[in-house]
Amino acid sequence: MEATNAYFMTLGASMLLLSWILLLITSWREDYGWGLFTVLLPPLSYLYALTRLDKAGAAVLSAVVGWFMIYLAF
Repeated sequence: MEATNAYFMTLGASMLLLSWILLLITSWREDYGWGLFTVLLPPLSYLYALTRLDKAGAAVLSAVVGWFMIYLAF
């Protein structure tokens, strides 16, 4: 793997981690059940984020950027 690919992969993974943390904070503030759902099933918790874009829009945007950077790594 080249250095630029590794760089994009690392940045993409860190953006995905950041988006999950943002989603975790947002969902715990919204409701205890959604917060627990976000902790236990992180990929499925983005369905919550898509239904609540007004509150979790930053988490969705950072996840999209993270996946785009991972896509650029390949």
